[in-house]
Amino acid sequence: MLKYPATAGLMKSQPNIRDDSDLPTSFRELIETYNELNATNIDEHWDEPSPLEFMRYVATNRPFVIRQGCANWAASCKWSAEYLVRTIGDSSVNVAITPFGESNADAVLEQEDGSTIFVKPLEETETFSDFLLYVQNQERSGTNGHIKYAQTQNDNLRNEYETLFADVPKDIPFARIALQQAPDAINFWLGNSQSVTSLHKDNYENIYAQIRGQKHFVLLPPLAAPCVNEQSLVGTTYVRAQQAAVGVSDELVAVVDEPVATVPVATWDPDDAESRTTSFSRLAQPMRVTLDEGDLLYLPAMWYHKVSQSCGDEGFCCAVNYWYDMDFSGSFWATNNFIRQAARQVNREGS
Repeated sequence: MLKYPATAGLMKSQPNIRDDSDLPTSFRELIETYNELNATNIDEHWDEPSPLEFMRYVATNRPFVIRQGCANWAASCKWSAEYLVRTIGDSSVNVAITPFGESNADAVLEQEDGSTIFVKPLEETETFSDFLLYVQNQERSGTNGHIKYAQTQNDNLRNEYETLFADVPKDIPFARIALQQAPDAINFWLGNSQSVTSLHKDNYENIYAQIRGQKHFVLLPPLAAPCVNEQSLVGTTYVRAQQAAVGVSDELVAVVDEPVATVPVATWDPDDAESRTTSFSRLAQPMRVTLDEGDLLYLPAMWYHKVSQSCGDEGFCCAVNYWYDMDFSGSFWATNNFIRQAARQVNREGS
């Protein structure tokens, strides 16, 4: 006989939804029921899961960590600063650049008048050796200056950084077998502790391997959409001041993209929980996990995540991630898209 969890709220009388005025109550019960049924801790394993075990996590859309899951990779053993420079050297790489005090590539930026925009980083090319030296010197000295981060997210480990690709697996076997596909993209990330990735989500099943330093994740499930205050913000990109004809300094300024377009983006920050809130934000239960060198994280599709990092002795932090396309069939994508759209309507009407 099926038994229902006593704390699930499944036996409560449900509201008879007749109009939009009932939606806030329904959203609160949705989030509260999810919180009651799901732990706020993240499962930790020391052994690699079988494809079947992994697929159970995919089916329930829940993250987990494999401690020391990539510790034996060649990258984990070899990727010192000296090795990276010797291997990549003076090859040109794409570098994302944001202003001092605003380590906010692809993030919400509050302007002087209190309005908000979505800002993307300035992207420039420079030699890898110069880039890494800049990252290290900034970390070790604590000096101010522009923040630089390697974050192209375009399968760069099999293209821009292909000389490093032999040091990592070509795929993650348990994910490839379970999902019946090769990774859509494999990405290389490198920066220092001033680089922070704001709260966002991706339409991928993500396997994240920490190679050097630490990564600190703040996670929220897709059903937290009513909490994160998603808004459509005008898209802008940082440019150098002289390019924007506002002086000759090295200052970076945000310029509205052409053609003008808006970007749907989460504006609530779980680390600044009293700002840009909705009536549902207090119901959010952020999950936090730190990846040490050699750890693997499974980050399920559509999970909101904010990421900061700490550096090791060499003054940089780097990681590799594998993106596998999520399955858009069935009800998962459609249900979450409905919740996002309905939450935006309720939050807009309640503001």
